[in-house]
Amino acid sequence: MSPNGAVHGAAAAAIANAVKASGAIVQMHPDQFLKLLDREKEPVVITATGWLFGTKYKYLFNYRGFFFYTESRTQLRIPSGAEIIASEKIWVPSGM
Repeated sequence: MSPNGAVHGAAAAAIANAVKASGAIVQMHPDQFLKLLDREKEPVVITATGWLFGTKYKYLFNYRGFFFYTESRTQLRIPSGAEIIASEKIWVPSGM
């Protein structure tokens, strides 16, 4: 195997391990995300802002053992009872 192939193999293994460690991540439309968020009394929402051809607002929260993720071109109205944790970046595996 070439050194370059070994690097790509190691990167693929790291991504696979990250997915195993984090569990399932469910990507949703922002409207669905907000409806699910309303079911939780005091949700903890992680937010980040990214930029690729325009601003994207990214959101992640845990509900019954699953992580739910969405992104939007506009800021979402998070319920008032939510704890918001601002992060520099939210990373989800490719293909999301």
